[in-house]
Amino acid sequence: VVSTQSTESSGINAEYGGWAFGLGLERLAMAMYNIPDIRMFWSRDERFLKQFRVDNIHRPIKFEPYSNYTARTRDIAFWVPSPGFTENDFYDLARDKMPSDTVEDVKLVDEFTNKEGRTSHCYRLTYRAWDRHLTVEEANAIHSRMVGEVERIGGVVR
Repeated sequence: VVSTQSTESSGINAEYGGWAFGLGLERLAMAMYNIPDIRMFWSRDERFLKQFRVDNIHRPIKFEPYSNYTARTRDIAFWVPSPGFTENDFYDLARDKMPSDTVEDVKLVDEFTNKEGRTSHCYRLTYRAWDRHLTVEEANAIHSRMVGEVERIGGVVR
């Protein structure tokens, strides 16, 4: 709604009211990609920004929503259970055995092999809930389950 003061300063009779509106690029992008909040466009959050970096401008983009609640990170280092153990084996373990929608990210942050030929992996896990903040205790409990799963498959946690 346009205020009376604005219409008068524009030389328009004060008895007339008016509506003003605009449709910016942000609003069009919100409609195209189902982005729920215009403030995301001014965010520096990589989870938002990386979704719109593309090598091919013809590749369709689908916005994937993410949680704005606090993330909790935990590291786990262990001797791998067998020479054939791969990163994907650990990713599968995290995805299949942990509570759904709590493991947001898993990264291999260190790998080394000792003189005896034994290999150790260290992974950083990011836990985050969609509907609330995870407490430190909840994140620790989830991570303890992860430690148990690593031990179950024969990994030796360091």
